Amino acid sequence: MDHGDRERLEGVYRRRDGSAFPVEVHIRRLDLNGDDRFLVISREVTERKERERELSRQNERLEEFASLVSHDLRNPLNVAQSRLELLAEECNNEHAEPAREALERMGRIIEDVLWLAREGKDIGTTESVDLLEATRSAWRMVATGADEAELVVDLSGARAVDADRDRLGQLLENLFRNSVEHAVEGVSVTVGESEGGFFVADDGPGIPEAEREDVFDAGYTTSQDGTGFGLSIVERIAEAHGWEVEVTESPAGGARFEVTGVEFVDE
Repeated sequence: MDHGDRERLEGVYRRRDGSAFPVEVHIRRLDLNGDDRFLVISREVTERKERERELSRQNERLEEFASLVSHDLRNPLNVAQSRLELLAEECNNEHAEPAREALERMGRIIEDVLWLAREGKDIGTTESVDLLEATRSAWRMVATGADEAELVVDLSGARAVDADRDRLGQLLENLFRNSVEHAVEGVSVTVGESEGGFFVADDGPGIPEAEREDVFDAGYTTSQDGTGFGLSIVERIAEAHGWEVEVTESPAGGARFEVTGVEFVDE
């Protein structure tokens, strides 16, 4: 330990009555007129340790909930979807299609809840990812069947970003899906480069200013087809990369999501 270096340790102190309590100890080595001296500062961290233990218990309960959702909800959902397909083959009923759409929406909600519960804010190894390629790939995943939806790419050259490839794709897919689901008719979605990052904007109905802080809350949705978790996942993925995401109004009056703090890299 050189002069001026700092070191942080954790330990346990005992009171005169024999009871113990956790402490955090900070040590710094000093040179005072040629003599070695050590400055030691310790503080009790009982409350912090209790919060950490409570957080650990909450995470365990969340994992149990995720397992419950995965097994006890997904299995009967698969049965219902299979039965509905068989029923649709036997008779042409106007109620079959709405039922199928409802079951599909339930499936998307389950997947989103599982991701939030199990993945949290974790990301994998980051690498140089071509933003243009990631944009087009994500659009193909979302725009299938949305014939009137249009993607406009406004990127100056093939920019690459330092990101988890799968998570970046998931972020873009959820932003695209948000635009498509909330559009009354065909929607035009633009992806472009902005100062410190990139944006996804559309010409849909937009998001009222009073509701913009709420759109990232889990379960928030104004669409009958939405799960209410898509934008919450977007925010989690952005935070995991060290990015920030906020929603404003696009020039066309729709929604514009700004992702900033992005590191562009040279391929």
